[in-house]
Amino acid sequence: MTFIQLEYITALDAFRHFTLAADHCHVTQPTLSMQIQKLEEELGIIIFDRSKQPVIPTAMGIEVITQAKNILIQKDALHELIEYKKGTLTGELRIGIIPTLAPYLLPLFIQQFALKYAKVKVIVSEMTTDIITHSLKEGAIDAGILVTPLQQKGIKEYVLFYEEMLAYVSKKNALYQKHYVLAQDIDPNKLWLLEEGHCFRSQIENLCELRKQSRAGSHFDYETGSIETLRRMVDLNDGITIIPELATLDMPAKQLQLIRKFKNPVPVREVSLVVQRDFVKKRLIDALRGSILASVPEKIKKNKGSNIIAI
Repeated sequence: MTFIQLEYITALDAFRHFTLAADHCHVTQPTLSMQIQKLEEELGIIIFDRSKQPVIPTAMGIEVITQAKNILIQKDALHELIEYKKGTLTGELRIGIIPTLAPYLLPLFIQQFALKYAKVKVIVSEMTTDIITHSLKEGAIDAGILVTPLQQKGIKEYVLFYEEMLAYVSKKNALYQKHYVLAQDIDPNKLWLLEEGHCFRSQIENLCELRKQSRAGSHFDYETGSIETLRRMVDLNDGITIIPELATLDMPAKQLQLIRKFKNPVPVREVSLVVQRDFVKKRLIDALRGSILASVPEKIKKNKGSNIIAI
């Protein structure tokens, strides 16, 4: 039995397809298949039922795969301990981040983190919340940066900061004349939204109670995955959209004039670093968390989580 064989069976369990699992492990499909077969012969059991498509683990296979995951976790923990004792921080850190945070938060810290921890390979992917949590549980990523609370079993949340939700209002819209906005002031037929699947869309719907209101109107027929696109649509048309506070950091003065804050209590979204509860790479995660916190503007650090809008 080898660590490689254990890695192969956990990969096949995750992908349920020999070719996809082999691609993930950077080996040929025959190599992966042969090593898994050797492990089955050594253990005297069948780990995967190959008659099913996609392949699925047998009852005994499920227990073996669970134990294999635990062994691989402890192996990684041992490597991390050794590197720590040597006084170095090395390894690979795979991070998932939601699209409504990535363009605004990543530029604040990722370059400084890479320079400070030059021996750490950082792999960042934009993912929706559901994909991040699934990838964490499958071990495909080490950490996620997203909006919480999730309250999901097996996921540990480290709150980073609270980010205000702000209205971005067209000069043609009646709300432009107001200094502060109430959620009930927003006409749902004038509101530009992100497409389904984004947690920020869900928060806006909860904030404005849109599920209780009519969604008739042309603006609800146009959806995008980009906050920047929504902002541009407001610039060129009548309407309003909701944007996160970080999106305003590099705004020119002309666009800042279109920002309207909500009246107290100001709605915020809670941004957290999330990991598996039994995660390894603790020192890498601590370093990542420290770099993010050091990069966040002081104003945002001072925000309170007294009015967190649910996802």
